[in-house]
Amino acid sequence: MVVIETERLRLRQLNLNDCEFILQLLNDPDWLRFIGDRQVRSFEDANQYLTNGPIAMAEKYGHALMMVETKSGNTKIGLCGLIRRDTLPDVDLGYAYLPQFRGQGYALEAASATLNYGFKDLNLSKIVAITTQDNEASIRLLGKLGFEYEEVFNSSDDDVPLNLYGKSAPICPAFP
Repeated sequence: MVVIETERLRLRQLNLNDCEFILQLLNDPDWLRFIGDRQVRSFEDANQYLTNGPIAMAEKYGHALMMVETKSGNTKIGLCGLIRRDTLPDVDLGYAYLPQFRGQGYALEAASATLNYGFKDLNLSKIVAITTQDNEASIRLLGKLGFEYEEVFNSSDDDVPLNLYGKSAPICPAFP
């Protein structure tokens, strides 16, 4: 099911037909370096990752990581979405793209639309984002999206210190 559409992209719920893509993305060297090793090494591992991760989260909370596809060609290029983590007080913006689709504005386009969806459709008052301290591309993207640095955050998942960023919902002026 398509959740968000932009000028060039469609963001849809993940399903078990996405296993091959997940296997490829989660083993990309940058995913492993900046996001972490999720031990997804086989088609079955990808199936379990999707079933117990994004699919279960979408069913429970109504939002999760989504597949990002181009409108022209229906090419799967990455993931973007809103993640509920036990270690964070607010919903987390998450994203990752295959190397050949980076640097083309897709991440900014999808993340902007996802933030809009979170604030307007889900009525979230704040969205956070986390990134490793050396992920310069992600830090630049968060700046373009209007996120502000809040603090160093240590997740319970590992001992890697992360930067925590936050963005509050836009305030609508009162109508007379």
